[in-house]
Amino acid sequence: MFRYSIIIFLLWLTVSCGKTHLLKEVIQIETYPSASGIEFYNNRFYLIGDDARQLLILDSNLHSIDSILLYPGNGKRLPKDTKPDLESISKLRIAGKNQLLIIGSGSLAPYRNAAWLINLESGDKQAITLDTFFLRLPLNGIQEINIEGSCAIPGSIVLSNRGNKTNRKNQLIITSNNFWQQQSAVTISSLLVGSNADTSLFNGVSGLAYAAKSDRLVMTVSTEDTRNAYDDGAIGKSYLWIVKNISAKKRWKSVNPDQVIDLDAIDSRFKGQKIESVCITNETKHFLHLVLAADNDKGSSTLFRLLVEKK
Repeated sequence: MFRYSIIIFLLWLTVSCGKTHLLKEVIQIETYPSASGIEFYNNRFYLIGDDARQLLILDSNLHSIDSILLYPGNGKRLPKDTKPDLESISKLRIAGKNQLLIIGSGSLAPYRNAAWLINLESGDKQAITLDTFFLRLPLNGIQEINIEGSCAIPGSIVLSNRGNKTNRKNQLIITSNNFWQQQSAVTISSLLVGSNADTSLFNGVSGLAYAAKSDRLVMTVSTEDTRNAYDDGAIGKSYLWIVKNISAKKRWKSVNPDQVIDLDAIDSRFKGQKIESVCITNETKHFLHLVLAADNDKGSSTLFRLLVEKK
């Protein structure tokens, strides 16, 4: 009770001083490379890296407790030219089972057309190939494939396709919540998200999460100096974009964020970090409790525990 009272007091003090968002904790994971996706379920975090060999499992305090091997072999990092580039992770309820869907970016066939389905209760894993699904994306307005985020919303899955300084479009792909089972026939639609009028920079959507209580889509967005879907570039600033009432907007042609949060402005520890993913640990009437994952392109990962006020 005392600890709970202290937390409430700190939240009140933060808001009353005009600071509506609060960075609560930063965790550096030196031994796990290239964090690209994070999900939260049953007081555990599941972290995937785009060139990592295993899925890392952490407890509620963000301490590593287990892992699930996906790609056997030597070396902590997979080679760039053949890595599956697993960029997104989302929790789904499929046939009465809680599962994780992990998806490759699709930016280099056949290596990056990979996906995994992992049972959260048993740990059983199933490898999936998304060749047919990715071949259909250009017919649905996706000029250059680079899937960076995913999440489940009521009745659908949302995938984010990140643009770059040459292909200046971030797009949300809306499809069925079991799309990998019927790749040749599943319904696919897309809509533009955000604007990038500044030709010197490009803000690319890098991760997605869904706040079910308020029907908000939370996106991580980062600036990176790259002109294609394959290469990394110099790291710039990172943001959160939040779209309200996303379920009613999934058939729109385009959406803009209702709330834009400059992470560098919240805390200087965000500077130089490429925020790749976000998960929601709790949602209250006024706040979203988030954990963000960052990749510094140097073989380690950083996690940020963040409190965001709803607006």
